[in-house]
Amino acid sequence: MAETRQIVFTHQEIAEILVKKEGIHDGFWGVYFELGLAGGAVPAQPSGGMVVPAAMVLINKVGILKFDKPNSLTVNAAEVNPEAKNESS
Repeated sequence: MAETRQIVFTHQEIAEILVKKEGIHDGFWGVYFELGLAGGAVPAQPSGGMVVPAAMVLINKVGILKFDKPNSLTVNAAEVNPEAKNESS
């Protein structure tokens, strides 16, 4: 059997995992990425004879953010991580 080298998740799957990890039981939550931008000069050819200006987008942080309305990035915490009901005797 071949070794698995890559496992991918949708934005909603990531949101669901993090909602459960944080114990959140209500609201619409979606993934959040904090990005950074850096610039520099990089070789344009393998030989390195020419350099060109370039930009790099950095992923600084990944998290979840509460949304007012559902969208294609969000999950409903009440559905994916319902609060345990207290059973009274």
